[in-house]
Amino acid sequence: MAQDGDTSPGAPIDRSDRPGHTGLVLLLAALLVAAILGLRFLGNDQAQPLILALLAFFAMAGVFFLFAVAIGVIQFSGRSARPDITKVIADTSGEGLVVVESDGRITYVNDAYLALSASADADEVRPVERLFTGAPEVSEAIYRLALAAREKRTASEEVRLSPSLDRAHEFGWYRIRVRRLERPNGRPATLWTVADVTHERERQENVFQELQHAIDYLDHAPAGFLSIDPNGAIIYLNATLASWLDYDLAQVGSGGLNLSDIVPRNVVAMMTSFTGEPGSVRTETFDFDLRRRNGQFLPVRLYHRIAFGHDGRMGASRTLVLNRSPSLHVDEGQRAAEVRFARFFNNTPIAIATVNRSGRLVQANVPFTKLFGTLPRTGEVVDGPLIASAFREGEGAQVAAALKAAAEGQGEIQPLELHAAGEGDKSVRIWITPVSDADSDDENAVLYALDTTDFRRVEEQLAQSQKMNAVGQLAGGVAHDFNNVLQAIIGYSDLLLSNHRPTDPSFQDIMQIKQNANRAASLVRQLLAFSRRQTLRPEVLNLNDRLYDLSMLLKRLLGERVQLDLNHGRELWFVKADVNQFEQVIVNMAVNARDAMPGGGKLAIRTANVSAHEAARLKVSGMTPADYVLVEVSDSGTGMTPDILEKVFEPFFTTKEIGKGTGLGLSTVFGIIKQSGGFIDVDSKIGQGTTFRIYLPRHIPEAQAPAEEVKPESVKKPAADMTGQGIILLVEDEDPVRAVNARALSARGYTVLEAASGVEALQIMDERGVPVDLVVSDVVMPEMDGPTLLGELRKRYPDLKVIFVSGYAEDAFKKNLPEGEEFNFLPKPFSLRQLVELVKQVVER
Repeated sequence: MAQDGDTSPGAPIDRSDRPGHTGLVLLLAALLVAAILGLRFLGNDQAQPLILALLAFFAMAGVFFLFAVAIGVIQFSGRSARPDITKVIADTSGEGLVVVESDGRITYVNDAYLALSASADADEVRPVERLFTGAPEVSEAIYRLALAAREKRTASEEVRLSPSLDRAHEFGWYRIRVRRLERPNGRPATLWTVADVTHERERQENVFQELQHAIDYLDHAPAGFLSIDPNGAIIYLNATLASWLDYDLAQVGSGGLNLSDIVPRNVVAMMTSFTGEPGSVRTETFDFDLRRRNGQFLPVRLYHRIAFGHDGRMGASRTLVLNRSPSLHVDEGQRAAEVRFARFFNNTPIAIATVNRSGRLVQANVPFTKLFGTLPRTGEVVDGPLIASAFREGEGAQVAAALKAAAEGQGEIQPLELHAAGEGDKSVRIWITPVSDADSDDENAVLYALDTTDFRRVEEQLAQSQKMNAVGQLAGGVAHDFNNVLQAIIGYSDLLLSNHRPTDPSFQDIMQIKQNANRAASLVRQLLAFSRRQTLRPEVLNLNDRLYDLSMLLKRLLGERVQLDLNHGRELWFVKADVNQFEQVIVNMAVNARDAMPGGGKLAIRTANVSAHEAARLKVSGMTPADYVLVEVSDSGTGMTPDILEKVFEPFFTTKEIGKGTGLGLSTVFGIIKQSGGFIDVDSKIGQGTTFRIYLPRHIPEAQAPAEEVKPESVKKPAADMTGQGIILLVEDEDPVRAVNARALSARGYTVLEAASGVEALQIMDERGVPVDLVVSDVVMPEMDGPTLLGELRKRYPDLKVIFVSGYAEDAFKKNLPEGEEFNFLPKPFSLRQLVELVKQVVER
């Protein structure tokens, strides 16, 4: 709050007088003057010492008080000088306040008034009379307020100023009040209050317009409405009923029209004498004739509804009037048929509309309005809107051609696949049939429309699924053949490395060959993951524990600029999945999220339980209602467009620069989740980031199920001595792979028998007549595959030991073996060391 005299811009000013200040100052000045005159007239020789001392004291006191008052050390207390909370309220009021003295001086103005008057500082404040000028009605309102102030009255006016005071709007509404201020000093002042009520007026106008629309709808309804008070006075009558009765609406509600004017007197007594329970509502039906203004009668049916108050008194009625004149009268059977037709017409799931020869809408049912909305009318045409406006721009020509064919009487008009106009990308299928008995101005054709948006999405999802399955099959086949090539490269690299010392110049070259072969093998494993043909080792997991163990690795991958936020769901259900593959899924998505946030951001990983009821509401493609565990991975990155989102799981699709991505990361994620029996959903918006949601089936352990034991071979340490003894039958259709594996095993002391197919392997076994120590066989071979070979060998030698090697997943052929069949598996490509270790373990077992 500004002090007296503060006239800084925007600060409230207060130039009001302080009562009592002037009198006290004059008293002190008089004492000072008296002391000076006494000293002058008495003289030093004539003055008595006591008188001189008193005069000197008064003189000094006067000088001191005058000086203290001047510098503000001493302030005179008074009722108006005290710190008054009312001044704080006035200064901070949202309404503009200005105080004007009787001589026209402005002695107070607050910040709100300064803002309204757009004054640069307090000295430029304009009074209300100068602030509101312009239209005559504004000047007249201000004159009435000024007159009220002079007459010591309180008055209020609302004015519309165009433009507004701040000139930022076309107009503004302001509420101006004035009242007299009486002060103790007897000098009155005038308080003006100015408030901007534009928004309040706009709300009132909107409400008034909505009310006018409601009244208009009610007035032009095809039925009559009226309201009658308990005394029989008609307090409301709609325009339809007034037209039927030939009465002027101006007579309604002003005491000019009563129920007795339109209803027989005996009926009036009955309609105004109903009784009912307090708070109840009663509806009565009457069939009689209303009396028109010209004395003629109008047969009607009245649905008379009365509500009773808590005291049991009858309130105003709500009465519906149906015209039953002969021109509108139909028998009850026809009326019932019309009601049934209307019910079927509006409740059918198919949108139906009739169109005239001009292509304009004549009539439509409720589903049509829901599907296409309210169609816009063009120009000043009174007829309905053009039916072409219901469809996407550019598709109206197809509708026009079909309507032309209907006008020509063509019976076979092919359905059209179109899109509804507006947002939402709704797909619709249209059928148009001609109306044979249509006139030139009436219905020419009937249009049937069906919303096919969901069907189109299902078709797109099915096509995408078929494409992914086809690509997966192709990837799996390529992976198998490529694994054989990589197996030969890795095998011969191992042989060369075993014959070269690290100091040999060729050693590093051979190592580069092997390392690049291993990189290629990694890509093949990703292809197998996408095609869902990799070998999984599922185990019961708590995903919260897995994510916690993985958090340190994720933080190193993300870097310092990306914040990792883990939100573990409480009492998370168990799942059964391959822990290594699950970690690969999280790592792949974390790396993609990091690349999508080049400037840094936040990666949030959340887990939660999803019940079967919740899963049914999610509408994830292909996901059946069941209990799932959700893993949600969200980033605050750049997001993806809808076009990219459709291809995000396709192999070799990437948005990264050449050399910075293979496009197999998310396709691997997709394959692992699908092979684990789960589902994955993605949501992304440009500039808002991407969210992946993984749903893994809940695992419920059996009550008496023993804990799963780890296979002994998975924890058995490799033998330090790689040499061994025994006869090994090596079955492999790829000559380079068979040759390198045979050399590696022979070099370790084994006797190797080679066969290029299953048939050849059986011939070797029949010629020997005795079993071998171990059979190492490929799975996919011509003439006879590995599982068939094992079945034949089991007939001859039930205890024969077998190792299968394959570029396919173990599960891909395991189902072709008899239940309980024991075998060992080594996925291609493998190193010669891995082959020798496994052979030694199995032979010595």
